[in-house]
Amino acid sequence: MATYKKRGYKPKTKAEERELAAQKSATAEVFSTLDETASKSEQWVARNQKYILGIIGVVAVCVIAYLAYTQFVQAPLNENASAELYYPQQYFNQAVNSTTEKDSLFRLALEGADGKYGLLDVIEEYKGTDAANLATYAAGMSYLNLQQYQEAISYLEDYKPKDAVTGSLAIGGIGDAFIQLGQPEDALGYYENAYKHDDNEFTAPRFLLKAGITSLEIGQHNKALEYFQLIKDTYSNSAEAASIDAYIGMAQKSN
Repeated sequence: MATYKKRGYKPKTKAEERELAAQKSATAEVFSTLDETASKSEQWVARNQKYILGIIGVVAVCVIAYLAYTQFVQAPLNENASAELYYPQQYFNQAVNSTTEKDSLFRLALEGADGKYGLLDVIEEYKGTDAANLATYAAGMSYLNLQQYQEAISYLEDYKPKDAVTGSLAIGGIGDAFIQLGQPEDALGYYENAYKHDDNEFTAPRFLLKAGITSLEIGQHNKALEYFQLIKDTYSNSAEAASIDAYIGMAQKSN
């Protein structure tokens, strides 16, 4: 094992002298190798300087172009899209809250009126904006209420959720469409995904109940009982919990 030797140390024996000489030789070799490597690196940089500067230039141009696009193209586009969405969104909100003329209001939301854009126009003209994404959700829900189920599925599948509630409602809406199309097995998967999407008191018990009822319909009684019991245990203050004992009894009776 090598021992530490102070600076100015003089070997006392021939063996120590040879060891010290070997250490100096090894150190010199290491520094020589480092110098040689550094020299080669400098030569490589010198030979490829144009390419390196070119790559740096391309990256810089890309960054500047992206920032310019964001500030001068995307930002104004988002602003215009939001302004165009205002009118069809009003029709959509009225339709959701209305007890009469719902169909006509949903159609006005989709198609627009009085020279104003509808949801479909916003989606087409402002692709990639947040407003177009929100319009996609509203369009899907409008088609669902108009009983145009394939169109509803198409738009709701394209929606990219920006918040937990609309995300759950969109997924559950696809389940509703499949129920109306006579495909309860497909619907069940969407109801399950809808209640798992976010654990909140509004959407989770709503789609748990639909998942339970659908499970009963297709003969999966144990799964139905599990979903009904989950509402009773976890969402006891929800509207769905008010009648959950009756559903639990139905599931137990079916077993």
